[in-house]
Amino acid sequence: MAFPDDSVRTRQTNRGGSLVVGETVAVELTRHHGLGNDFLITFAEDVPDDGADLARRLCDRVDGIGADGLVFGTPVGTAASQADAGSWAFTLFNSDGSSAEVSGNGLGCFGQALLRRQAVGSTGLEVVVETPAGDRRITMDGSSTDLEVEAEVEMGAATPGPSIEGIQIELGGVHVGAVHSIDFGNPHLVLLVDDPDEVDLAVAGPATESFFAPTGCNVHLVSVVDRSTVRMRTWERGAGLTMACGSGACAAAHVLHGCGLVGGVVEVRMPGGAATVTVGDTVRLAVTATFVDSHWVDLGADHAEVPGNEVPGSEAPGNG
Repeated sequence: MAFPDDSVRTRQTNRGGSLVVGETVAVELTRHHGLGNDFLITFAEDVPDDGADLARRLCDRVDGIGADGLVFGTPVGTAASQADAGSWAFTLFNSDGSSAEVSGNGLGCFGQALLRRQAVGSTGLEVVVETPAGDRRITMDGSSTDLEVEAEVEMGAATPGPSIEGIQIELGGVHVGAVHSIDFGNPHLVLLVDDPDEVDLAVAGPATESFFAPTGCNVHLVSVVDRSTVRMRTWERGAGLTMACGSGACAAAHVLHGCGLVGGVVEVRMPGGAATVTVGDTVRLAVTATFVDSHWVDLGADHAEVPGNEVPGSEAPGNG
């Protein structure tokens, strides 16, 4: 893979494993997914000025590595060593280069990336991460060497989402039982339908999201299976069709709980798998985070990918 124009140049810092803007060096990107919703993650002293452009290139599934988003972990304060979870800021660029305030699956994957920075054989991790939407606590259950670990993310409190006054919903003849706008630091539109699979979401998703231009909005089709189970499909702002959306699962569970349709603990089934949402003053998301592979990318003059230590047999999840 080659990048035709200039990108960020980085060099190793002596603070223990992070990168700082400066000279050319190969940067490690680890790829993780939460129920098929996949992210490239790297750690740096600062978010590069052209992070959005890097996201577009690296997340491209044809000419890049392929992912739904690119995450930069940057140290807060002085704790940035390889052996210390420390305090970190989470910055996410979607695959189209747009910025995202927060991501439930992204935070779960970020927690695994932090866990993998710990000493070999280390188990468990709890860390509070700064995001543009506020602090989010991540608790990891598993080992630094496990390919799959369990993550619980405190997603904060739900607040009203963007106005939907005047919105027109067209789902190809599929009846919409209810429309709700909700915010978990990022905006969500929850549409209650009988069967999410009946909708051509590749068409209806962007058409519905266009109402919220230029900011955009995540669009979710949800149906109730029983008091503890719902189904959901997502058109994700900045990424399109995705296999899962953690913050969207929280939005759906919160809305349906408020309508009296589900209880306080809800399994949200998505194309990539199921997440568990616990509704309360602080909504909690439980999801499996999976390490996929590693890539070394030269972000210097020639921008060529350097062969990395990819995990044999790993396959990158695709969009649904």
